[in-house]
Amino acid sequence: MRKQFVTAVVLITGLIGGLSIGSTVCAQTYSELWGKAGETWSPAGRLPDFSYAGYHCGGAPIPRVPQVSNVKSFGAKGDGVHDDLQAFMDAISANKNGAIYVPPGRYKITNILNIQKSNVVLRGGGPEKSILFFPVPLNEINPVWFTTPKGKKISRYSWSGGLLQINGDFQTVKLAEVTARAKRGDKTLTVSSTMGLKVGQRVEVFVQDDAQKTLTSHLYSEDSGDLQNFKGSTGSFVVTLTALTSNQIVFDRPLRFDIKLGWKPQIRSFNPTVSEVGIEDLGVEFPRGQYDGHFTEHGYNAISMSAVADCWVRNVRIINADSGIFIGAKFCTITDVTFESERESKNGILGHHGILLGGTDNLFTAFNFNMRFVHDLGVSVNFAGSVFSNGRGEDLNFDHHKRAPYENLFTHIDVGQGTRMWHCGGGGLLGKQCGARETFWNIRAEQPQCYPDSQFGPSSMNLVAIKTEQPSVKKRDGKWFEAIDPLKLEPQNLHEAQLARRLAVEGLLQ
Repeated sequence: MRKQFVTAVVLITGLIGGLSIGSTVCAQTYSELWGKAGETWSPAGRLPDFSYAGYHCGGAPIPRVPQVSNVKSFGAKGDGVHDDLQAFMDAISANKNGAIYVPPGRYKITNILNIQKSNVVLRGGGPEKSILFFPVPLNEINPVWFTTPKGKKISRYSWSGGLLQINGDFQTVKLAEVTARAKRGDKTLTVSSTMGLKVGQRVEVFVQDDAQKTLTSHLYSEDSGDLQNFKGSTGSFVVTLTALTSNQIVFDRPLRFDIKLGWKPQIRSFNPTVSEVGIEDLGVEFPRGQYDGHFTEHGYNAISMSAVADCWVRNVRIINADSGIFIGAKFCTITDVTFESERESKNGILGHHGILLGGTDNLFTAFNFNMRFVHDLGVSVNFAGSVFSNGRGEDLNFDHHKRAPYENLFTHIDVGQGTRMWHCGGGGLLGKQCGARETFWNIRAEQPQCYPDSQFGPSSMNLVAIKTEQPSVKKRDGKWFEAIDPLKLEPQNLHEAQLARRLAVEGLLQ
């Protein structure tokens, strides 16, 4: 059972406790934004609610579904010589809800494995025993090239795609218009009609930018930087309905952004065609070769998820990848993933993206980077509500790729050497690197870190317990930098603390 289900019980007593903050930095163990157990936190305050990230909003552990078939029953050899592609495709096609077992062996697969239905799990005998070996890159399977303004030819798979794919559709259809303004932190919206809606239903609150890009400015706390090359933002926020009247809906969690009528706010259906898909206990490996650097990739990419919900990757080892994992999903958990490489390079960088955690409300936890990518932990265009936690790396960077990624959390992470923590990519005139209320909580490094420069993000960012020699700066409507020793901070993991508090409150209310 996951750690948060244990800590939920532990923290119940803290819900009624007080808070005492020492007068010096050395004595302070609690952040003023959270307190001991959330007693200083407000849904409308600068510290977001990250507790809904991951599989089923964190409300249930990832299941261990029963095994229903064995890939060798479909003709897989697992000898590293024969092409086992068809056997895997046949096993996936025949699956009727359960785990397909991949026994120890080395399985050569020469094309994309694509899962497009629910309730399918690929389960190996362990990440060092059951190896999926992909010798052919994506750009040889389905070439897609772009040419930069400077004339450089680049594969699309430098920043997208995977040889293990989980693909679906969210089936979003407008159900009602939102007819009144609302503020971030609210849990009630006035709508044109509640016909067809019901308590317990998941729906999407959706907004889109106007010609002046005022939504984008809002997602940057009105401090966006130059947006000349950015076409504009959308906001997507999936909630569960808890009460209805003839013209109002009430939902389970506080709004992540304001609602303004100029952004054409809607309530839309949320009916993902693919969910409950898992990839677990497997190794994913590519040829050794040499990594020639940024934008030279041909698509030795491991895993991608697109428009799916409540799926997972668990206990997976990725070796020699151009890029590891691309996520464009909601409420998915990626846990216990190790990144390694036997490739060679001129500068010690061995791949492009480690993980790009796209969509909203996803969880990437218990990770281990035994190599360096150009971009290790990444977020980009309007990605929100996701959590990176309980991980380590040799010299990690928190890549914010511009275009208003906002309200994401990096917590309980050891970045290693700490020479490039704020190193980011992204094109010109696309806004600052990160958007509103991006939060960094308990970040350890071998060397002290500084508050990033003004082009990184707006002053609504939250930095709490980053290894530093700088003094605290705590302005409720400005810069927030709490110089707490990461080893002394409580709680160590903000996401786990918020989830434990939420589950405890929900338990008390039931």
